[in-house]
Amino acid sequence: MNHYSPENVCSKGISFEVENGIVKSVKFERGCPGSLEAICKLVEGMPVEEVIKRLKGISCSGKPTSCPDQLARALEELKR
Repeated sequence: MNHYSPENVCSKGISFEVENGIVKSVKFERGCPGSLEAICKLVEGMPVEEVIKRLKGISCSGKPTSCPDQLARALEELKR
């Protein structure tokens, strides 16, 4: 399990598991429960590259980032 500490968003942590380039699980700590639960269910089973492509750059309430964008950043960091 990997852990990422997001910045400038409501969520305080993102835990995720990737196996063979596929997102196996994601869990956000705090944040908007319904939306984040939906995001977790939607990205599970999806290739990492596709998750990054779909979520990177999404903003929230005028901020330059969002919880989905932070997940994309976490996955990019994992790839390095």
